[in-house]
Amino acid sequence: MLAEQDIERLLCEHGALLRAHAQVQARSTLLLREQAERLRRLDAELMRARAAAVRSLTALAWEREDRAALEEAAPGLKRRAAMGRQVETLQARVQELTRQLHRRELADHAAHTAQLADALPLELEASLHEADLVICQAGCLSHNDYWRVQDHCKRSGKLCMLVDQPDRLQIVRIDSLTAQR
Repeated sequence: MLAEQDIERLLCEHGALLRAHAQVQARSTLLLREQAERLRRLDAELMRARAAAVRSLTALAWEREDRAALEEAAPGLKRRAAMGRQVETLQARVQELTRQLHRRELADHAAHTAQLADALPLELEASLHEADLVICQAGCLSHNDYWRVQDHCKRSGKLCMLVDQPDRLQIVRIDSLTAQR
């Protein structure tokens, strides 16, 4: 038979086993509750994702129906939209070509003006020597030419007139021509 000490030891061991079993059981219960809570959250998230998918599919279906109705109501819409995009591309190209042409014209004009500026003083000086009277229309002479003409008139003693309104100049010509006849 078992001795009393052996029974005490068995009772202590049995008590330790029961406490360990209770701890494992409490831990298992806690883990089961956490897993249940996690499953509840995942189920709710899945439900929200399914609802979002249904909303998206419904909106897509409605959009397709609306588009089909528009295409049916406006035949040739795709072709016109493509032509509209092509027109926009062509307009952008025309604007770019216009800018390039304008830059070229400005460059050509600047080169021509530079050539005239070099040649004009000689021609101007030659024509001023032959003139008895110098009549300049305001706005027709560049700033430098105006001062050259004024300087020439002062040096040569010729009468120099600056005319603001060319219409009156024609009347003077007509009057002077009739006066000579």
